[in-house]
Amino acid sequence: MSDQTLVKTLAARLRDAEASRSTIAPVRGEIAIDDIATAYAVQQANVDARVANGERIVGRKIGLTSLAVQKQLGVDQPDFGALFAAMAYGDSEPMPLAKLIQPKVEAEIALVLERDLTHEKHTFVDILRASAYALAAIEVVDSRIQNWDIRFVDTVSDNASSALFVLGSRPVPLSQLDLTACAMTLERDGEVLSRGNGAACLGNPLNAAVWLADRMVRLGTPLRAGDVVLTGALGPMVAVKEPGTFTAQIEGLGSVRATFAS
Repeated sequence: MSDQTLVKTLAARLRDAEASRSTIAPVRGEIAIDDIATAYAVQQANVDARVANGERIVGRKIGLTSLAVQKQLGVDQPDFGALFAAMAYGDSEPMPLAKLIQPKVEAEIALVLERDLTHEKHTFVDILRASAYALAAIEVVDSRIQNWDIRFVDTVSDNASSALFVLGSRPVPLSQLDLTACAMTLERDGEVLSRGNGAACLGNPLNAAVWLADRMVRLGTPLRAGDVVLTGALGPMVAVKEPGTFTAQIEGLGSVRATFAS
């Protein structure tokens, strides 16, 4: 099978799994475990298909920002996926569980850009100047791969295991935040299920943002004003097993709620 045929075949397989809310075997059986380029080509094929279908890209998510998870998957870098307007839900807006396969939630800091990021090599200052504000966020991750049996090429091919996201409604300038020390709790019905802080995201969420900004310029699709950037999990992800509400509290950013409806 030629590379192009393989990319189209795997992209279609992942699209069909998402449409039918079913899972497929890991793609690493067909993509070499270190063939990152082919994995991103599969992701891009499905991004192109969604855009051709009238969907709108509103930003990017950064995944694998935990060094422990990178070690687990045998990689030394994060990954990224595309965010679409159709993936965005409002704070407490009910999300139908039936649309998802094997969802999990994680609390993150989202950046909203007011300037383009077009340099070949970005700095913290570039990100700080380009960001209008930060928001508390919950990312709903999901996998089209059976039982979350993923390695790097599996999650990259699958749009970085993305599904939905919820943004808080309290915009805070980055100058008012301690992005490293800010504490996070993720709870359901008063029970804390995950704890963490900004340092859990590559030492500082801005490290993740710099990595993404550089990467997107190299790919010829730089981050633009208005883009949302989900910078990565601040603590362990939590599986969603039944309808209910998860509340993330992030120091300095307030709270945000992900509500799942039957």
